[in-house]
Amino acid sequence: MATKITSAEKRHKQDEKRRISNKRVKSSVRTAAKKVVVAAHSKDKVAAESTLKDMIKQIDTAARKGIIKKNTAARKKSRMQRLVNLLDA
Repeated sequence: MATKITSAEKRHKQDEKRRISNKRVKSSVRTAAKKVVVAAHSKDKVAAESTLKDMIKQIDTAARKGIIKKNTAARKKSRMQRLVNLLDA
């Protein structure tokens, strides 16, 4: 960014840092969700439950930090929990 205003330069640097950090957290949430789906489709209930627990922890952290919205977090957790619960049926 080529600007003469130092506050704008600082803001740009901060925004870029936050964007990269948020991207990393969102990516880890997606990876954790994928692990739950893979474990559920392989009918491995123990692995599915343990990966679900890890995913819920990551989603809650992201929601608390404001990276994803509260309702989005609840929706993702609910869908994955339902998928794991189908292994009992």
